[in-house]
Amino acid sequence: MALAVLHSRALSGFDAPPVEVEVHLAGGLPAFNLVGLPDTEVRESRDRVRAALQNARFDFPARKITVNLAPADLPKESGRFDLPIALGILAATGQIPGDSLEHYEFAGELALAGDLRPIRGALAMTLKAHRDGRAFVLPESSAREAALVRDAIVHPAKSLLEVCAHLCGREQLPRCGPHASACPDGDAPDLADVRGQALAKRALEVAAAGGHSLLMLGPPGTGKSMLAQRLPGLLPPLSEDEALESAALQSLTGRFRHEDWGRRPYRAPHHTASAVALVGGGSDPRPGEISLAHHGVLFLDELPEWDRKVLEVLREPLESGKIHISRAARQVTFPASFQFVAAMNPCPCGYLGHPSGKCRCTPDQIARYRARISGPLLDRIDLQIEVPSLPADALPARRGGAGSGELSVVVRERVARAAARQRARQGRSNSLLQTRELERWCTLDTESEAMLKQAFARLSLSARAYHRILKVARTIADLAGVDALSAGHVAEAISYRRLDRA
Repeated sequence: MALAVLHSRALSGFDAPPVEVEVHLAGGLPAFNLVGLPDTEVRESRDRVRAALQNARFDFPARKITVNLAPADLPKESGRFDLPIALGILAATGQIPGDSLEHYEFAGELALAGDLRPIRGALAMTLKAHRDGRAFVLPESSAREAALVRDAIVHPAKSLLEVCAHLCGREQLPRCGPHASACPDGDAPDLADVRGQALAKRALEVAAAGGHSLLMLGPPGTGKSMLAQRLPGLLPPLSEDEALESAALQSLTGRFRHEDWGRRPYRAPHHTASAVALVGGGSDPRPGEISLAHHGVLFLDELPEWDRKVLEVLREPLESGKIHISRAARQVTFPASFQFVAAMNPCPCGYLGHPSGKCRCTPDQIARYRARISGPLLDRIDLQIEVPSLPADALPARRGGAGSGELSVVVRERVARAAARQRARQGRSNSLLQTRELERWCTLDTESEAMLKQAFARLSLSARAYHRILKVARTIADLAGVDALSAGHVAEAISYRRLDRA
């Protein structure tokens, strides 16, 4: 009887424990059993491992083999357990030394010839393995992604034979190169491409500076989607920890691209998306769109066309910045600190208020159309603005002509200065201020307090809307570079509550 134990990092969540792969050899008829809640992909690894070992000229034991994937109550999925299982069998049969396995974690899918194929979630797994002080052996095509974790020890390997040669001390695996720097945003859409819409651009700048949510209301073709696409280019650069969190979530779904490292994510799902696609879930929970937009922008176009039940699932993440998914056998929490941007038409036909006057929607139809968005969700949106249609003379044919706006880089500098003021003052963006912090940092003078009280009474605002106006006013003051809130800052913040005024 022989026993080999090694580790393969679990994929579900950043704080999941490593999976221990135990290999037990016993007498009796030859058999290859996998236990520990393996799914179909993991069960099929028996054939892949057997073929890979035989093609690599290793001896496959003609005995009863039991592979236990512990902990037993954690479902195991994907082919990343192939390499640990193969190494466990080799260590249990004495074909490779087993004493060096405890210093490493392994993950990789095996081809039948013994080559290593890429896996999903390499960055997320390496992030946790590095915190535990272990080196990670990964397929070569996944190691570059994993090496984004600063100071992590990542060894890329092309085949099972290379891993075994490293463990036997014959030929050392290389270590992945130095930590990569963030990719530039030179190809990002520029705000100057949007003609006119000075009010909407100002609201976009305020939203970027304070991390506020934004809803744009206007006829088709007025630039709502263009404005939303340019918001990531106005946001301050990601810190390294934020970039790692964002990239790790992308890695969990297999959608991470190395060229996107350090860029703010921008997610724009179609309005037919389900609630599970939006917030995440499944029998083995995976991140949804709100988590894939972590530290970035989530844009929902045609907001009233979304299923109301789907939209309602956004209410808690907008407040908490995370989503807790509970299933009968699994519970997992994913971060979801995203900037919410939405767009909608003013009426069912879309042309209410258009200069052509071609809208024929009745007041009841308009009311029913806007009622598809619940009051509690609207209450959580800081900025609600109109994006009106533009006359032809506001659309110059050449860049630099009349109506050409500021470049994104100019606006981003102002946003960065305002964000720096917020971090220095309170350590977080204005959109995340709590009630006690509002009392400390958003003190009003007599004139601005009277103005806000009047707006509260005339617009029938909720306490949440009252506080959000204060947060927006604080951001406007930060953009102006002043410490004290004035009546002008409060008045501008109130003007952004378009649907409350309606």
